Amino acid sequence: MAIRPSQRNNTRLVGAGDTTIVLAHGFGTDQTAWRNQEPALAARHRVLLFDHVGAGHSDLSAYSPRRYGSLRSYALDLLHLLEELTLEHVIYVGHSMSGMIGVLAAIEEPRRFRKLILLGASPRYLDDEGYVGGFKREDLDGLYEAMQSNFHAWASGFAPIATANPDKPDLARDFAQTLAALRPDIGLHVARTTFESDHRRDLPALQIPTLVLQSQADIAVPVEVGAYLARHIPRAELQVLDATGHLPHWSAPERVTNEILSFAASP
Repeated sequence: MAIRPSQRNNTRLVGAGDTTIVLAHGFGTDQTAWRNQEPALAARHRVLLFDHVGAGHSDLSAYSPRRYGSLRSYALDLLHLLEELTLEHVIYVGHSMSGMIGVLAAIEEPRRFRKLILLGASPRYLDDEGYVGGFKREDLDGLYEAMQSNFHAWASGFAPIATANPDKPDLARDFAQTLAALRPDIGLHVARTTFESDHRRDLPALQIPTLVLQSQADIAVPVEVGAYLARHIPRAELQVLDATGHLPHWSAPERVTNEILSFAASP
């Protein structure tokens, strides 16, 4: 018997209300990444949390490099999950890699989505002519080499750089733990899938109202990327947060929660 999407993705539904907010985690984390937002959001809305295949307590037997060779496969997973739960007009919040996953899903089945919030999202991580993505080819090659050489040492070193809040060492510690919880081969493949992706041409097809939330300093996603998203998604607006690091929902949790609630309540 085929496993249901809700089981495959270790799905939880909490809270109650007429609106469902979907919280989709980024690379190197799982649904627990939203622990600071979940209580406040669930007090007013129904909240859907899940783990992408390969992360958290998802069904690891469902993972294969061939299937998850592009972010479109994760978008298909998301659509299957919403279909099983008979959810439409959701407010989708996607962090990091989940930003483009939500964009692709909303283009494919727009009726499933009412609004999108893209937190630290990027359509392309590699610099290109006339485009600032944040990484050069040698940067990514070095990252992959470090991951392959000693994954856990890489996780310990990368976490404080990504969280970028030296006065809050617990953030780096927590991120290092969730990174290290990944199976190394899966972590490396998901990193390649994410960092090598290019979805710039998809952006104009998104017709859903979209809020781009961007840290003012993020090693993985420069402010220029947030501005690019806002320019190329027809119904998008950009909000630069007074926050640093690639995980602003950890470093500035109340600000992110308030932005989600405000955008969810807007017409």
